[in-house]
Order: sequence, then structure tokens, then C-alpha cells
Amino acid sequence: MWALLVLIGAASVSAHLQDPSFDGQKVFRVLPQNDEQVETLNFLASIMEVDFWRPDSVTLVRPKMQVDFRVEAEKSFDVEGLLKESGMEYQVLIDNLQAALDAQFDSKARTASHSYEKYNNWDTIAAWTADIAAQNPDLVSRSVIGETYEGRPMYLLKLGKSGPNKKAIFMDCGFHAREWISHAFCQWFVKEAVETYGKDTVMTTLLDKLDFYVLPVVNIDGYVFTWTNNRMWRKTRSKNAGSICIGTDPNRNLDAGWCTLGASNSTCASTYCGSAPESEKETKALADFIHEHLSTIKAYLTIHSYSQLLLFPYSYTYDLPSNYEELNSIAKAASEQLASLHNTKYTYGPGAETIYPAAGGSDDWAYDQGIKYSFTFELRDTGRYGFLLPESQIKPTCEETLLAVKYIANYVLEHLY
Repeated sequence: MWALLVLIGAASVSAHLQDPSFDGQKVFRVLPQNDEQVETLNFLASIMEVDFWRPDSVTLVRPKMQVDFRVEAEKSFDVEGLLKESGMEYQVLIDNLQAALDAQFDSKARTASHSYEKYNNWDTIAAWTADIAAQNPDLVSRSVIGETYEGRPMYLLKLGKSGPNKKAIFMDCGFHAREWISHAFCQWFVKEAVETYGKDTVMTTLLDKLDFYVLPVVNIDGYVFTWTNNRMWRKTRSKNAGSICIGTDPNRNLDAGWCTLGASNSTCASTYCGSAPESEKETKALADFIHEHLSTIKAYLTIHSYSQLLLFPYSYTYDLPSNYEELNSIAKAASEQLASLHNTKYTYGPGAETIYPAAGGSDDWAYDQGIKYSFTFELRDTGRYGFLLPESQIKPTCEETLLAVKYIANYVLEHLY
């Protein structure tokens, strides 16, 4: 078996799933029980292209940790054989990735118009940012905070009634290109703000007394690529000097324990930290904007998927933040708010301890800049669909997440510093 795997692995290590056909690709969930079984997964990753969904990298795998990963169709039979031989507990989460991709869209009929209950491509989102600002001039304004590696403008929406000395909350979506439900949430939040202002007392108070900066898509180039070339793309699309591998993980690219725990200095890795902190135009634009508005930004919320988690610093170290008790109680209460609608259960806690260490993340970075309310959401689900959450789940996912975000925002408003 090992000899066979070495042979089949040899050809594919450099393929890097650049132009994949997902037909027949499988997503496995395994539960390694000991170091030996962890070693089996490391061996597997060394001889063939394995796309780790959770955790982000094989280097983070530990005994008793649930691990989700994707393999090419022609390798899945051999992978299954290896898992059986090693005695590892496993299940096939997704039997045919292409079928799951197709099933994301509720109908084959796609219109070019924007919808809050469908996944919208970048052109549609960009047009929407202009429309929502034009239609709601008293509540929404649009600016450009930078441009991407491929030259696309990074649109930022500012929400709130104009007033003197207002504090703000910064929220972004779409750091990782394939996490489409994340992108959907930022759009939903803006919709809720403009539609319920003057009707919902909490939202009205929030918009009267705070501003919200909403960056609907951080990693725009990567997101475009998930629509045009490879639905499973995660990173940016920048070229790496001296490498055939493209892109940096933008959420390992900030100056917070940069390129230490849980980040890779290999250009081909999905958690590649980049050539330097803020080497990516996208993360630099985001960091520069927050720096410029540091005196007013009092909370930072970043939206990812999947796993149903509400995390706070730290991820680059196991040390706890100085206001750990406060952050933990906010996360607990926000998770309860979220669960109150559809009974969706979230796990909460500091990143490194709750899931795994990851250096260079935006929440840790924001916290270290002095923004003491800093949270990462990992939205639905826990792996049945993973990154391919069907459109039918956009509405319930966004509705429940909104409750948690409103709770946090309201808490921040009552505890301004």
C-alpha cells in the first residue's frame, strides 16, 4: 500500500489543483487517535495534493482532533485504503464535490441582479455597493480604501447617521476567497441596517450613536477566481518571486506574531504568510485604514467560515488577552443570542486554545493595536457542506449571526473607552 501511494503521489505534488475538475473529488473527515495516525496524515500530505479544510494545514493536526480534507478523485480510493489500513476513524463528508458545488445554487437560473439570498459574484457586489449608497444617502457612503493586486478597487461602506465625535465598529468579510457565506453576511448586515433603521430600536440606536465600517470583500481577486477558475481557492492572487505557486493567505499576513505558529513560509502552502507582514496590497489597505481611524474604531469583527465558532485573541500565542474574562462573557452571551433563533450551537473562546494556533490573523492584529473588542466569527456549518453551504442557508445563517453582531455592537456602545 505505501509503495503504491508513493507512486501515485509522485506525479501530483506539483499540480496544486490549479485547474481542477471537482467531479468525483471527496472530502474526508478523520479522527486520528494517536501520534502514529497523525503521522499517517502527514505522510499522505507529503506524497499527494491534500486540501485541508479544517484545520488549515496538516502541521496543525493533533491526536483527537477532527480533521476535514479534500483529495483528487483518482486518489480517493487509495486514501480510503490507507485510512482503513491505519485503523483511523473516518467518514466521507462529501462524496462528490462537483455535485456539492452544483447544489450550492438553489436554481440554475442565475440573474445578474443582486440578491441577499443568493451568492453574488464580485461585479454584482461592486455594483450593489454603489446602489445601496446612492439609495440611502443619509445612512450609507462608499469610499475606496485601496486596490487589489490585480487592480480592483476595494470598496468600503460607512453606515450610520452623521453626528459629532462618533465611535465606530469595523467589520470585514471575505478574507478567504472560498468562504462564500462570509461575503453574504456583510451584504446582509448592510441590508438590515438600512431596512430596519427607524423600525428596530436596537439598530436605530446603534446607527445613531456609532458608525459601522463594512468591507464587503477583503480578498476580491481570490473571490473572482473562485467564480471563474477554482471554487476552492483560498489565498490572494499575487505572484510569489521564484515560485510557480500563487497567492498569500491574507489572514496570516498581518503583523501579529507574523509567520510563527500556524502559518507557513512555503509559497505553495494554503497558510503561506507572505514575504513580509502586509506584503499583500489588500491587507496593507485594511491595516492602513484601521491605523488612520484608530482613535475612533472600538471594535473589530471579521467574518469567516466554517465551524460555528466565535473566537477572540489570541491565536498567535496561547497567552490570554488582558480582558479575557470580559471577552469570554461577551462571546458567551453573543453565542446564546445567535442560538436563540435556529438553535445553532457555537463554540467560543480564544483562538489558539479553542481551535488551533494561527499567526498573523487580523483579529489579533486589531487587538494589539488597542481595539479591545476583537472577534472572529466562523459561520455555518460544522462540515456537512463546509465551504459549499447551499443558498437556502444564507438567510437563516445571516439572521442568527446578525443577532450576535447586534449584541456585541450594543455592548461596545455601552462600554465605550
